[in-house]
Amino acid sequence: MALMITDECINCDVCEPACPNEAIYQGEEIYEINPDKCTECVGHYDKPQCQLVCPIDCIPFNPEVVESKDQLMEKYYRLTAVN
Repeated sequence: MALMITDECINCDVCEPACPNEAIYQGEEIYEINPDKCTECVGHYDKPQCQLVCPIDCIPFNPEVVESKDQLMEKYYRLTAVN
């Protein structure tokens, strides 16, 4: 499953540069995560980097975007493929 940022976000700007897939972007009010780009850092790191750097713990797993580790790895390969 992808991650999501909740309304508790304080726009501290630390999650966006921590994302290796550039899935995090500034939304209208708070940062948001594009689930098509989020691999939960699978393929890059052992743990989601945005969760590690978030000072208020507002980045849970998104229950509406459920993916297996294999699916996340496939997405990682797709996103990092050199054409």
